[in-house]
Amino acid sequence: MDEKSFHVDHKSAQAIPVPVTHRPVVTSLRKKWGRRLALLLIFLCTVHLLSNVKRTRHNGHEGQDHGMLSALTQHAPNKGRVLRGKKAEQLFLSVPDADSAIAASRVYAATPHMAGTVGDFDTAKYFLAHLQEELRIDSSSSDIPLYSAGSHESREATLTIPSLDEPKAWIDEYYPILNSPLDRSLEILGGDGKSVWSAELEEVADETDPYAFKSANAVPTWHGISRGGQAEGTLIYAHYGRKQDYDALVEAGVDFNGKIVLTRYGGVFRGLKVKRAQELGAAAVLVYSDPRDDGTVTVENGYVPYPHGPARNPTSVQRGSVQFLSLYPGDPSTPGYPSYENSTRMEGGSKPTIPSLPISWANAEVLLKHLEDGCEGPTVRLVNNVDEKITPIWNVMGVIPGHIKNEVVVIGAHRDAWVTGASDPSSGTVSLSEAIRGFGAMLRKGWRPLRTILITSWDGEEFGLIGSTEWGEDFSEWIKDHVVAYVNTDTSASGSRLKAAGSPLLAHLLRETAEQIPHPTSGERNLWDARGDTGTLFGEHMNAEIAAIHGDDLLAVDTIGVSPLGSGSDYTVFLQYHGVPSTDGGFTSTLHDPVYHYHSIFDSQYWQELYGDPGFSRHVAIAKHIGLQVLRLSGDIILPFNTTHYSIELESYLDKVVSIAAAGSYDVNLAPLRGSLHALQSASLELDSAKTKAERKLRKILKQMKKRHAICHRIRRKVHKASCKLKKVFGKHECESKDKHEDTERERPDRRLTKNSFRQPSQHLLKAIQRVQAVNKRLIAFERSFISKDGIKDREWYKHLGVAPGKWSGYGATTFPGLTEALTMDKNTTAAAYEAGRLKVMIDDLVETIRL
Repeated sequence: MDEKSFHVDHKSAQAIPVPVTHRPVVTSLRKKWGRRLALLLIFLCTVHLLSNVKRTRHNGHEGQDHGMLSALTQHAPNKGRVLRGKKAEQLFLSVPDADSAIAASRVYAATPHMAGTVGDFDTAKYFLAHLQEELRIDSSSSDIPLYSAGSHESREATLTIPSLDEPKAWIDEYYPILNSPLDRSLEILGGDGKSVWSAELEEVADETDPYAFKSANAVPTWHGISRGGQAEGTLIYAHYGRKQDYDALVEAGVDFNGKIVLTRYGGVFRGLKVKRAQELGAAAVLVYSDPRDDGTVTVENGYVPYPHGPARNPTSVQRGSVQFLSLYPGDPSTPGYPSYENSTRMEGGSKPTIPSLPISWANAEVLLKHLEDGCEGPTVRLVNNVDEKITPIWNVMGVIPGHIKNEVVVIGAHRDAWVTGASDPSSGTVSLSEAIRGFGAMLRKGWRPLRTILITSWDGEEFGLIGSTEWGEDFSEWIKDHVVAYVNTDTSASGSRLKAAGSPLLAHLLRETAEQIPHPTSGERNLWDARGDTGTLFGEHMNAEIAAIHGDDLLAVDTIGVSPLGSGSDYTVFLQYHGVPSTDGGFTSTLHDPVYHYHSIFDSQYWQELYGDPGFSRHVAIAKHIGLQVLRLSGDIILPFNTTHYSIELESYLDKVVSIAAAGSYDVNLAPLRGSLHALQSASLELDSAKTKAERKLRKILKQMKKRHAICHRIRRKVHKASCKLKKVFGKHECESKDKHEDTERERPDRRLTKNSFRQPSQHLLKAIQRVQAVNKRLIAFERSFISKDGIKDREWYKHLGVAPGKWSGYGATTFPGLTEALTMDKNTTAAAYEAGRLKVMIDDLVETIRL
């Protein structure tokens, strides 16, 4: 065949189809990606529909549900995971620092700052500035946020706390009636009526303690709220001035009419020493500090007096209020209502009607030597002139808003001192300041508490718990509606032993938080172990009576190791007036510690750094303890309240009454009350079970949702990548600018959970949150249920039927006070039966309240 035979007609060949032996590589790109995109859209719609099958149609959530939901789904923009739980606590505990605490103490305890003075206002401004700095509150304005109590600004500041979204701080100014010393004198008179001895009433310091030396004459030695005037009479010694001491003297035939009574500090609140003397017709009272109450740290045991050693300076004097605290605290002229500048004033009965003076051991020793047969002595003349007037005081307030805005945890310490007060109150203020630094560090890391935190620096505490009481009376309804707990510290460091006191509802919280904190001076133990510390200064001689009194104090604790709260500090208005569970704690002086010169010029920065808390490790430990309590109270899903422990403790209160009745042969039927307490214990166990189930259910749902949304996140990532490829086919490159952001999101799938997943939360989640809130509502109601509008007989301001300051102790707690005192004070079985009935009705109502 020749070449011509192989010639191809190209024109004809174009019409001949190529045989089909495989699928073409590309048909239509638009059709191909269109089909894929359609499939992806169908898939996404299916996922979306499935994920919303059980979603609620509600567009919003109210109050606590919304707050709890917000907290559970919180995210921190540009900061990664939100700070909460153990990590938040670890950060907080790393902040309080000894160097910072010492620096703060040297500011607060540098100069005298008695309530209502210029020095006091300076410390208020300093505390306000500290809040503004740590909580990042705008302080650019030259005007101090200072609001007169009762004004629109003051009312608005507190009442709008539940609506705050950012931290806020301000100062409330109240106007109580206070007094200050004028001229005072104390003399022994001879038979001719002339002075044979005149006391040196002021304390004597030298430059060894520069703080005490500088402030020696700044605040004269006198009693706050004391009666002004002059008295002259025969001297009578009445030991501690307790009711039983007076009663024993009366029984022995001693006539107090027109006499001047000499008593020693200790045993009961100083104001009650004056009250009982006044009731018996005495003309005046002298109260002195006795070295026998200093345990083994005495000159008799070879210890040198301060400032050259740890024993008592013989010229030291304990100032203090003589208000009748067990009747009611606060401004004596406004019982039950706040002291505004224009408030109506009245004589409420909590002020003495006879004058009194505090004196030193050096002066008391002279008087005691003149006493005949240890009872009656020479004629003495006492002058105590005072200036009484309406005086402004300043409470400093700071707020850290939480997610649940209508639940508020309050933490506080008082700031006013009798002189410089390095221990009382500056150690408590310093510990609170260190806790604030911890909160500030957490806020800077994106933390926000579940519940709102209110920080308070109270004023006027030394005169009679005035600043806290006036605020508590001012905002009574608001506290009732919003405050769930109060954490107090007063003197956080004056010795080696930790004292923890509080409502039984919070006993476990006190212990558990203390057990998480290292012992301040012993690395092998924890903070809770410090309750057994005794000091290191021992000696051969110690007064047996004082040893017994201290022993009884150590035994006055519950099965956890927590003492009940009576009065004597700023928790009083919260617990005793409003039924807010409270705690109080700090390091106290023991019989073998350097002598703590309470309310003296020698409670100084020099003493604190040398003897009280060298290195300030106890200041720091208390800062961590109160802060950790607040973190749990403000952050736990279920409030850390133990109602079962409380209900068991209530039966132990009843056991004490039964013992009293048996000892006095009183016929009172207490069986019905015990039956009600058993019903309360059963109901509380049911509530315990509900608490556990509610929290477990909520956490389970959250875990499931997090897992489900993590899967959805991976699917979204794949869809996103496929979509980007499709866009690139069509020449679009928008995805490239988002790569960095998407990589970050891939590392934190839970952020998508928090941002997008709960706009329409499931019914299961909402019901779980509502169940938790129902439990918390009952926990909050538990302490509130002990509040009686009628209060306790003869002192109706105190409204808590479970515990109150003893009628004749002032500081110490009396449990079931109405019932107990009907037997111990009134010796009246009819009154006791009435009080037992009141308690039974209250307990029965509480049983119904806590049932779900």
